[in-house]
Amino acid sequence: MMSQHEAVPRFGAGDYVKFFGAGALAATLTHGAATPIDVVKTRIQVDDALRGKGMVRAARQIVGGEGAAALLTGFGPTAVGYLVQGGAKFAGYEFFKARYVELAGSPEAATRHRTAVYLGASASAEFFADIALCPLEATRIRLVSQRGFATGLTSGFMRLAREEGFRGFYAGFVPLLFKQVPYAVGQFSVHEAAVEMIYRAIGAERKARLTQLESTGVELTSGIVAGVAAAVLSHPADTLLSAMNKGAGDPSQGTTTRMFSLAREFGPKRLLLSGLGPRVLMTCGLVAGQFVIYAQCKALTGAPPGIEIHKEEKLN
Repeated sequence: MMSQHEAVPRFGAGDYVKFFGAGALAATLTHGAATPIDVVKTRIQVDDALRGKGMVRAARQIVGGEGAAALLTGFGPTAVGYLVQGGAKFAGYEFFKARYVELAGSPEAATRHRTAVYLGASASAEFFADIALCPLEATRIRLVSQRGFATGLTSGFMRLAREEGFRGFYAGFVPLLFKQVPYAVGQFSVHEAAVEMIYRAIGAERKARLTQLESTGVELTSGIVAGVAAAVLSHPADTLLSAMNKGAGDPSQGTTTRMFSLAREFGPKRLLLSGLGPRVLMTCGLVAGQFVIYAQCKALTGAPPGIEIHKEEKLN
């Protein structure tokens, strides 16, 4: 934890390269491994024949009709997209967190307003990361939801560029922000809060003596809690994004208007619950895995620790 009179650490370009590399590896490994779950979740959201079915039943139907390889549809854009997005998100969070701590005026003020710092830093980092992610995410969802669209990342990306251009790549940008920004806010803010509660429970002396395995346990536990929050907060927009990239709604409408029209058409139950179970399962694994891998990669590369503004002595 940063002392009340200590200056905000100054990270250099080399530090941010390490943050980016650790975040990129964490995100691409976890999202790549979760591709089968994401395929099933997306198909439940957009395929009328699968809507309302559980994860296992839907997966069996997909494999039975299309073969096991169908569960890896979109692996290429997932791995590449989240390599870039993950690096930008984690490095961006470290950057914006430092900037907002400075804007608070003092470590004491930053600690008092730490939730606002977490929310602002995560939202800012995610916004810029999504600019890079959006074209690859549009390609991935088109590959998953529209069978026969293309054979892989390169062919799918080129077809989308050729047929729809910039508009096709960024048609889902606003819904992507509605999905990814709440996801990032839940991921980072709830993770910070969970870590703070764990450290408060064990005390400063015990925290200082944590082994590597115990520190990993802290990251894993707080990551699972953050994963639930990230899944629930981002799920409605995730459902809309999947549908819009498949072509649902009136293409003549603006993106935001189209999104809200689809939201009215789908209704609260479908937006909040359709495919939520698989998404919670997937997101808990993603978020927990990312924080564990990120921490390990930072340790291996000698990256400096992130700024801590926890208030571990007592609850506000």
